[in-house]
Amino acid sequence: MILPPATLGMLGGGQLGRFFVSAAHEMGYKVWVLDPDPHSPAGLIADRHLVAAYDDYLALDTLGNECAAVTTEFENVPADTLDYLAKFIPVHPAASAVAVCQNRIAEKTFLADNGLPHGPFAVIRSEDDVRNANAGLFPAILKVARFGYDGKGQARVADRDEAVAAFQHFKGEPCVLEKMLALDYEVSVVLARDEAGTVRAFPAGENRHRNGILDVTIAPARASACLRDNAQEIAERIANKLGYIGTLGVEFFVCRGELVVNEMAPRPHNSGHHTIDACDVSQYEQQVRALCGLPLATPRQHSAAVMVNLLGELWYEDGKGEAGKNHGAYREPDWSVLHAVPGLRLHLYGKHHARPGRKMGHFVVTGDDAEAVLERALAARAAIGIRDE
Repeated sequence: MILPPATLGMLGGGQLGRFFVSAAHEMGYKVWVLDPDPHSPAGLIADRHLVAAYDDYLALDTLGNECAAVTTEFENVPADTLDYLAKFIPVHPAASAVAVCQNRIAEKTFLADNGLPHGPFAVIRSEDDVRNANAGLFPAILKVARFGYDGKGQARVADRDEAVAAFQHFKGEPCVLEKMLALDYEVSVVLARDEAGTVRAFPAGENRHRNGILDVTIAPARASACLRDNAQEIAERIANKLGYIGTLGVEFFVCRGELVVNEMAPRPHNSGHHTIDACDVSQYEQQVRALCGLPLATPRQHSAAVMVNLLGELWYEDGKGEAGKNHGAYREPDWSVLHAVPGLRLHLYGKHHARPGRKMGHFVVTGDDAEAVLERALAARAAIGIRDE
């Protein structure tokens, strides 16, 4: 076990890293953050912030010399960085697991090879791959294999011609072509797995997206107990097949009542934010426990919860904030509207500038009555100015 007051390392300085730092501090640890952004939210509250690129080996040596173990808060940290640090100190999750989750081709292939439920897809590395793709895949979504998130690097395509045009727009980057599925709704499971293979999962959450970005999570999901259990079982199988150590998020489509794995996130997940306010243990404390070899806690959700994301457009008078479009003054939203809502907790990430689509914060409403909690959360969402398009 790695016990306090040891120093832990975090690769990445976003809001997920910030919550990790807070959880680790509460447990008595110190945390060093490596992130190239001098204004990173996690770096602002860390014991030390190394402002450096993820392939800066001088900075990595410093992290490796001073930290007892290292983890990550986003999947696009280079696998080579994780491998390098693992020569000196424990690194969880391992580069091998992160490499699967950070590349859609590797991810879809992993699902197919292990008999896990997934939608029809084709690997696209050339225009010929598009032209030879099964016609039954269309209409489809073309997604770049690397660095796509929150709807970025994706294009809906009705046929091969549109897919070729999209592939050209992505400058020939390797892609996956995924058949568009008849979607009932979406759910996700957040879990933690330790080095001994013990898995502890939070109840599945139900997710709503807007413009490709998570908008609302309802926890627990309004699905049958059987479906929630099945989602948890599939997520645990994924973690075990990966040999995963740490906190993992697995997103599912529910299509005609059946679960289909959409993607995996080798880190805490946006849809698990509510665990801070609605559970005995948060996904971030579980991340600390798994990293340090502490026994994982058994999650218990003590309250119904609804999480609402707060994106950068709220900081503009017209609620859009499109650059150069004169959409009104940049100003701080009126947070008193949210603070007046019973059972609501506001979390702001301390990011230095708001832009459209950027996750600037979230709020969580908790209570005993799930329907009343959802009603209050959606009313608060409208009151602060989030507009449905």
